[in-house]
Amino acid sequence: MLPWGLISVWNIRAKHVVFSLICTDRPTYYICFKLRSKAHGSPLAMDLHPFFFFFFLYTLLKNYQKWRIECPEISADLRPSSILGLLQAGYHGVLRSRDPHGSKVLIYRIGQWDPKLFTAYDVFRVSLITSELIVKEIETQRNGVKAIFDLQGWQFAHAFQISPAVANKIAAVLTDSFPLKVRGIHLINEPLFFHPVFALIKPFLTEKIKERVYMHGNNYMQSLTEHFPVSILPQEYGGEEVSIDVLAEEWTNFIMASADYLRSISLVAQ
Repeated sequence: MLPWGLISVWNIRAKHVVFSLICTDRPTYYICFKLRSKAHGSPLAMDLHPFFFFFFLYTLLKNYQKWRIECPEISADLRPSSILGLLQAGYHGVLRSRDPHGSKVLIYRIGQWDPKLFTAYDVFRVSLITSELIVKEIETQRNGVKAIFDLQGWQFAHAFQISPAVANKIAAVLTDSFPLKVRGIHLINEPLFFHPVFALIKPFLTEKIKERVYMHGNNYMQSLTEHFPVSILPQEYGGEEVSIDVLAEEWTNFIMASADYLRSISLVAQ
């Protein structure tokens, strides 16, 4: 049963944030990431009357907080300790440099996910934790994120974890439940039996997100470098940067250093 009392608390919090922004000049990263990530590049949004604009802002905040309440298996515990094994396995890394459009570039290696040890919810929590950290960056607020999913090592055991319920929750974040623009999703090394899983997720995606999904296959280096310069890609993917293992270790260290902040925004008891 949905914890309506807790949702009400988050609604009050969202209203407090928005109205405090109307009444004061206090810089708050909530307004930054909402304005920049959802309204950037949209003249219509920026031309709205202030009342409607802040109502728009409040709605976005409320959607995200509501999603967090409705998906506790993903979002309640954002402490790094909850996904430490995945991080130490080198599942996730972030490129040191942005792409030419200013987007933050994230890499996920499915082969480093042991489905016997971690659920799809655990894996998705890694993405949420990273998103909570990078959404505070002004350039990321403006230019969004792009993700590279290396599906080498994808197994039926992974596929069995992606139920329609999981697919729906993943799609919700990619569309309007998290305040970051997804500028591109690049799949490499995808096996044939991954396509049924993507077909399960696809109906939940908006047309805009569908247009931003690229399947590069096994011979991906040429097509991938049409989207990302070799100067920013790790060596394993035809680039000139350090290895993905180094990038994964660097990002793991950053997440661990952010443990206090992540603990403060977790919904579980401290």
